[in-house]
Amino acid sequence: MTYELRFPGKFHEQLRQHLFPGDGLEAVAVVLCGRHEGEGCSILLAHQVVLIPYEECDRTPDRITWSTKRVLPLLEEVEKRKFALLKIHSHPGGYNRFSHIDDASDDEFFSTVYSWSETDQVHGSAIMLPDGKVFGRIVTHDLQKIPFDTVSMAGDQIRIWRSTNGSSAEADRDGFSLRNRQVFGEATHALVKTLRVGVVGCSGTGSPTIEQLFRLGVGELVLVDPKPVEDKNLNRIIQSRKEDVRQRMNKSDMLKAAIEGVELATRVYSYPVSLFDSKEALLHLIRCDVLFGCVDSAEGRHLLGLLANFYLIPYFDLGVQLNADGKGGIDSISAVVHYIQPGMSSLLSRNAYSAELLEAEGLARRSPEEYQERLKVGYIRNTNVERPAVLPVNMLISSMSVIDSLNRLHDTPFKEDSPGDYARMLMDYAANCIENRAEKKFPVDELASRFTGRGDYKPFLRMPDLDRL
Repeated sequence: MTYELRFPGKFHEQLRQHLFPGDGLEAVAVVLCGRHEGEGCSILLAHQVVLIPYEECDRTPDRITWSTKRVLPLLEEVEKRKFALLKIHSHPGGYNRFSHIDDASDDEFFSTVYSWSETDQVHGSAIMLPDGKVFGRIVTHDLQKIPFDTVSMAGDQIRIWRSTNGSSAEADRDGFSLRNRQVFGEATHALVKTLRVGVVGCSGTGSPTIEQLFRLGVGELVLVDPKPVEDKNLNRIIQSRKEDVRQRMNKSDMLKAAIEGVELATRVYSYPVSLFDSKEALLHLIRCDVLFGCVDSAEGRHLLGLLANFYLIPYFDLGVQLNADGKGGIDSISAVVHYIQPGMSSLLSRNAYSAELLEAEGLARRSPEEYQERLKVGYIRNTNVERPAVLPVNMLISSMSVIDSLNRLHDTPFKEDSPGDYARMLMDYAANCIENRAEKKFPVDELASRFTGRGDYKPFLRMPDLDRL
């Protein structure tokens, strides 16, 4: 069994400011967490933060005692909604392990929690260090303590702390990763080797994104695409062949076979399905550290946004628009990368697609006959418009997204501006410009924020369609 703890960036920053007020004394907070209970894994997802006021605590540099009166209302939520409780406190001196004082405090606190709740599901305890690093452990019903395998934070930066990163020396002797290590450093390279990355859409922008990720040495790729390789794809799916078209090879299966043929260390899992038809694929994506969305539909992008928000996964969304007249003339070439972090703005609140388009695509999927009738009478417009796409434009925007992900994963981001200034990168090739827009310039999606870190929920992702899977 593996255990994970995930935070959205906004909660991590809120906790950091409270836990380190600058006086050198310990502070404490409690986090109500959603859960994901999967096969062989248990993930706690920060959903609501409750800061314990300093005046309700007895604080010293290496010990804190506090009133638990603010926890009582949370215990009702734990019982009613099967939430988890996370106790998190600071070590201002940077002590990077649990002390015997912490052990005794956890025993006392979680004995009370379990006495109030009938569930035997695990809760958690964590420590934040002055640099923002978080480590912790789950606490079982019988007060057994097991370290989290991974603690992560999806914010302007993407921080992932593994309990063990292992040594990469032996695997790197062949020189495959030499230049990656020279550019990004040993720490980032070691982290990349442990990453589980989901890529949904394996054609236009998906293919070059996948190519870059496995050449960078990503540990695991989860590929999702329901369609076969066609003649029209051969000009933009890297490593695709005429034989794949003749065999009607699925795109994700084809790329899996191609990557495995290179014989690098990346493990590849292929799901030749639509996300709307496969709970198995959705559950595998929940386990991912990072998501890349390379799909054309508003509905597919919306689903990925919900998944990222409910399960606290950083999400890069790629899109290309090339308007041509069919006679060699090009009206416009533009491409965009959206970086979506849980609990902040969404693609919908950024107007990347409309609610009307989302509804129309949902109708087309659920009831094609009714969709066609509405299309005929003009109730639905501007859907299923297939635009041309070419590999050079796809590769350019794909590279921007992958480099941005590396910048956010790097301990010290290498771009001059803050990662928060790159929430949207819009490239207008015809106008010869790149426009970056900061997260703070977009409106927060207030409805989505209510479900940030909510985790497993009925209906799944608040979408009744998916409960049938």
